[in-house]
Amino acid sequence: MAARILEGRVFAQKFKEDAGTKAAELKEKYGIAPGLAVIIVGENPASQVYVRNKHKSCEELGIYSEVISMPEDTTKEALLEKIDALNGDSKIHGILVQLPLPKQIAADEPEILNRIDPAKDVDGFHPVNVGRLVTGEDALVPCTPAGCIRMLELADIPMDGKHAVVIGRSNIVGKPMFHLLLSKNATVTVCHSHTANLAEITREADILVAAIGKPNFVTADMVKPGAAVIDVGINRIAPKKLVGDVDFEQVKEVAGAITPVPGGVGLLTVAMLMQNVVKAMEMQMKR
Repeated sequence: MAARILEGRVFAQKFKEDAGTKAAELKEKYGIAPGLAVIIVGENPASQVYVRNKHKSCEELGIYSEVISMPEDTTKEALLEKIDALNGDSKIHGILVQLPLPKQIAADEPEILNRIDPAKDVDGFHPVNVGRLVTGEDALVPCTPAGCIRMLELADIPMDGKHAVVIGRSNIVGKPMFHLLLSKNATVTVCHSHTANLAEITREADILVAAIGKPNFVTADMVKPGAAVIDVGINRIAPKKLVGDVDFEQVKEVAGAITPVPGGVGLLTVAMLMQNVVKAMEMQMKR
């Protein structure tokens, strides 16, 4: 029997509705809407699309949105100055620097991201938020893995006591996914490029998360029958063809549930960003 398809738009719509309701409640309570500032440096076309989508989502949900476009030749000092100003701006509750950065400041990415006030770090990348996630404290969590967990919850896919396998150990998806699954009482294995006997390990997974950036890497023989397969990968293999890290056509015949690419996890990320902006304002107002 073919797998249940976990359509991203269905879950993303629910996340956005929740964020919109909460944003209206906060505005009613404090007289100010949650506010997001997105800084984009340069003219990267893909980044411009992402930023437009974030701005549009904010407008739809009653979240105040500022897009700050800075020229390609922006210096690290100028960018840090802009972040400092937003850190001190009371109408901005979330700050996001769109990646990738231009080549002259790309190497300074950690310093730039760490300059964002952890309370306004809606990407969840700041070491303070990473530390809180690891120790089980309330934190702003990276949007993509947070969205995956919420989707599993809404889809009634149990995590408690289940074996989850995450392929990939990036700071953006793999590592936070590990900690979030652990917080749901799953037993979690993290695999990566140095893992021996990968297929043996993935075949034991009740929940398999692929986040490595290799097109169609996970094949049907790597998947336990009935497993939930979450495909975080987005790989362009032709001008107009996107595929995930999972061979969807093969694996859907084995899995119990699976996310498609496109139309799966990617749609959750912006929706969870909206939830993080709302959460950031809530946390700041309680300080």
